[in-house]
Amino acid sequence: MAQRTLVTAALPYSNNRLHVGHVAGAYLPADTYVRYLRACGREAAFICGSDDNGVAIEISALQEQSTPAQIAGHYHDCQARDFAGLRIEFDVYGGTHHPDYVELHERFSQDFFRRIHAGGYFTKRRTRQLYDPQAGRFLPDRFVRGVCHHCGFERASGDQCDQCTQMIDPLLLKNPVSAITGRPAEVRETTHWYLRLGAFEEPLRAWLESKQGQWRPTVLNFALGQIKQGLPERSMTRDITWGVPVPLDDPDAAGKVLYVWFDAPIGYLSFTAAWCAQQGRGTDAYRAWWSDPATAIVHFIGEDNTVFHALTWPAMLMAEQQYQLPTQVVANNFMNLRLGGEIRKISKSSTPADAPVWVEEYLKRGLDPDALRYYLTTQAPEAARTTFDPEEFIARNNGELVAALGNFVNRSLTFAARYFDGRKPDAAAATEADRALLARGTAALAAAGRCLDEFRFRAGLEEVMGFARACNEYFSARAPWASRKDNPADCAAAIATCVEACRLLAIGMGPYLPGAARRLANMLGADERLLRWQVPEPLPVGHRLGPPAILFAKLEPGALG
Repeated sequence: MAQRTLVTAALPYSNNRLHVGHVAGAYLPADTYVRYLRACGREAAFICGSDDNGVAIEISALQEQSTPAQIAGHYHDCQARDFAGLRIEFDVYGGTHHPDYVELHERFSQDFFRRIHAGGYFTKRRTRQLYDPQAGRFLPDRFVRGVCHHCGFERASGDQCDQCTQMIDPLLLKNPVSAITGRPAEVRETTHWYLRLGAFEEPLRAWLESKQGQWRPTVLNFALGQIKQGLPERSMTRDITWGVPVPLDDPDAAGKVLYVWFDAPIGYLSFTAAWCAQQGRGTDAYRAWWSDPATAIVHFIGEDNTVFHALTWPAMLMAEQQYQLPTQVVANNFMNLRLGGEIRKISKSSTPADAPVWVEEYLKRGLDPDALRYYLTTQAPEAARTTFDPEEFIARNNGELVAALGNFVNRSLTFAARYFDGRKPDAAAATEADRALLARGTAALAAAGRCLDEFRFRAGLEEVMGFARACNEYFSARAPWASRKDNPADCAAAIATCVEACRLLAIGMGPYLPGAARRLANMLGADERLLRWQVPEPLPVGHRLGPPAILFAKLEPGALG
């Protein structure tokens, strides 16, 4: 087992608000995993930040009649608030063009580029590129729209198709148009530097095959399939002004910047260095996380980032030769939206601005962040695309969080407060049923832990909720209200068992529902040390419990709009 784990979540473009698909795809599972590692006493760092450079930001600035700096700054702050509102807690949330991080990030990115260039892995090539004569500028990949030459999707971007996720040669797009003016694009010549991915096909194949049985088959099979088709050279420079300048003393490099997907993953490095500096350890302390084999590096991404994180980024690391390759790439599929009975893609252009799928709108309604965390985990698109359904969200909140988990906690702790002076009673008269329930809880924690170690978050949460349902059945079967007067020792044993079951539930909830887990710990009269994953000694007899409270609120129909 690694001595420490560095966890990254894909850098979100700072040109839009976060929606539930973003959260379910990368950020929530990453946060859950980090919380689990720390609950197990393992050292972990959680690194993320906004992707402020490149074409997406320029397009948004053009559309909103603003500047790239204003767009990036605005959405960086919006996204940081949304993450905090959902209790997704990074150790550092940087920004590739954020004033606090840009200088360090540019230095890291340019040094990275220079080392690959010195190794001879770039090809400088005069090439043809699409051009917008009305705007008077070359069109980087994401400035182009057209018909995908792989699957025929009519709104494919010039770098990667959103429909089939294949990499695209923009010159092969059918009917290409400029995303700036909407006018047909034409072909002209320019110069760029191409990463020779083909030079890494064999080492990439060997590395990926070593991950058999460890990575999700969807990720591994897709990446190996791309190698089988042959990896093309990939341009790592762009004809735009917003980004990291190409660091070459070459007239042809003037006015060009690094491709955003080249510098973005280097943000994982630069943000780690910035975090180390913020901790007073100096920027060079980042090497303990990136160059030490005792560190496991885990990337959480959405399916559209699979090509880059499983192939291009590892090839860049192989070419640069200073850092470890990722230990794990955890990719989730997209999440769609069911609205008005129709399943559709979540998008800035077609999804209503006040829809609760936008995290900002959800939080504005004052809804429990843990309720959303719960539903998104139950719907986690781990192996296939899933759907966010507002009606199902309400049903699962009321039928599972409220009726199963919250109900058991409320019944147990209210009973203890009313009839045992708010203290844990003596379990001296414990029955086989009492011992069986706690054994079931311990086994559920062990099973959930195995699921989390294997990045099966849905399955891990189901282990916890299966125990919660068993607890409700136990409470009804033991009927402590019936034995309270006739057999007080038996009643005490039952409620003591319920208090211990609540303790086990709080531990299991911790990575998934951190706010509710802390509230339950308070109700148990304990601090967050109670939420350590290793099962501690039982609470002592007579332990003073905190005041009971409603753990989850019931939602009325239409609560999500």
